[in-house]
Amino acid sequence: MKYDVIGDIHGCYDEFVALTKTLGYLWENNIPVHPNDRRLVFVGDLTDRGPKSLAVIKVVYELVMKQKKAYYSPGNHCNKLYRYFLGRNVKIQHGLETTVAELEALNGKERSHYEESFKKLYEGSPLYHVLDHGMLVVSHAGIREDMIGKHSNNVKTFVLYGDINGEVLPNGMPVRKDWAKEYKGKALIIYGHTPIKEPRELNNTINIDTGAVFGGKLTAFSYPERKITQVQSSMPYIEEKFSFYEEVKSI
Repeated sequence: MKYDVIGDIHGCYDEFVALTKTLGYLWENNIPVHPNDRRLVFVGDLTDRGPKSLAVIKVVYELVMKQKKAYYSPGNHCNKLYRYFLGRNVKIQHGLETTVAELEALNGKERSHYEESFKKLYEGSPLYHVLDHGMLVVSHAGIREDMIGKHSNNVKTFVLYGDINGEVLPNGMPVRKDWAKEYKGKALIIYGHTPIKEPRELNNTINIDTGAVFGGKLTAFSYPERKITQVQSSMPYIEEKFSFYEEVKSI
């Protein structure tokens, strides 16, 4: 099987459509299908901040849960939206407010449809995907080699949020280590979560979150070809959102 792994979409539905078309997918009945049976893989964070989060949910739910023609694992924003749907006490900020605004514009039946669809998608998807007989791992924020094959709470925290230790930066964001620097595994790990201007390859890992929702690009990594495909975002560019790796160096 051949895969096209899509970075953090964050509600950038139009960019998602453009990227899949560039990759050769044909949109049939509002669903992207590849004539050569390639499969899309989503690194998580489908929603929040962008303008069309619900449209993204609709397509991914149809592909993953109904047609079984794509793979998805949740990101931290997916986890937060899931907890919101469960009625948990989550703060409607850091992007969730845009998705909630879309939901509040719907009638009760439509809102319930999206809520149930997303809950089924989240509950029916693994924390990360191990593909190609263990040679490819797709995880939202990455994963350490010793965690592959495990599903503990520590693993869940790592794949959703990265290598955090509980410390907080002055801006309120958690301190995260650059875990990829220490990775020595044979499996290629494709992840997102941390916006960066261009895909970052290091020690058989690659970060493909190129900040579409912050005015960067939406990126796909084609496997096994190891080919990068990108489309430019239509969102306003926000320079400071791409500074994580510089901040890590200064810690």
